[in-house]
Amino acid sequence: MAARPPRRRAAPSQRRSRSTERRNQRSELGARILTAVPLVALAIVLVAAGGWVFTAGLFVLAVMALRELFTMYGRARPAILGGIVALAGVMVAARAGGASTVLLAFVAGIPVIFLLGLAQPRRAGVAGMTVAIFGVAWIGLAFAHAVLLRDLPHGGGVVVVVLVATFLGDTGAYIGGRAFGRRKLAPSISPNKSVEGLIIGIVVGTLGAWFAGLYDDWLTGVDALILGISVALIAPIGDLFESYVKREADTKDSGSVFGAHGGVLDRLDAVAFSVVVGYYVWKAMLG
Repeated sequence: MAARPPRRRAAPSQRRSRSTERRNQRSELGARILTAVPLVALAIVLVAAGGWVFTAGLFVLAVMALRELFTMYGRARPAILGGIVALAGVMVAARAGGASTVLLAFVAGIPVIFLLGLAQPRRAGVAGMTVAIFGVAWIGLAFAHAVLLRDLPHGGGVVVVVLVATFLGDTGAYIGGRAFGRRKLAPSISPNKSVEGLIIGIVVGTLGAWFAGLYDDWLTGVDALILGISVALIAPIGDLFESYVKREADTKDSGSVFGAHGGVLDRLDAVAFSVVVGYYVWKAMLG
């Protein structure tokens, strides 16, 4: 029987490189968790308060996100004031009216963006008005749906379930991708995302929603799973969508509110999609 060749040991430089990479990964994961803590605390306070407090808090976050978008596409001379006014319109409509009122406010916001875009010191052209309308559609309508969801029966609890599924899914995808990622998900948009990470994130997000539902006697296990998998499937698309927007703007991070971990859009990109599907899924469950 032939003797086995001696096992090749990694060179000291390779071992140091792998050790440094593992430390960096642990450090990045810890930083991501620390960054999420203030957002989670803020979300708990706002969801618990509900009503106009919840709407006002979301409006502030939405304005910050909108300004980040305007900064990324500053060369287009966005209609800044018009976009913020239209954003306020859809948020107020969500709280004071309903889904049809939000649609009315969004449509009414288009001429507002046009008129205020013409009136601003550096007149906004078609590109600038388009960026503003896009921002209100992407950010404003998403946050308006969060208000609509909060106002449904047990809406506060469902908002929490949606957030749990979204953030746990994102964390699961990050850890799973680092540990098992081999096949790139969308290399031209976000090179670090993997198919394996996506699958792990969907599973973790779904189970997170189911686990959160255990503490709510009004939410059955089946409903929690349906809500969880709906959110876990759509949230990664929101993440990819924001990555695509940044890539088109040739920007790494949307802002610097959270230091090295980017801006409001970087942290809430998945939520902007998941809260919308959460609203329609829960509304369908209510019948």
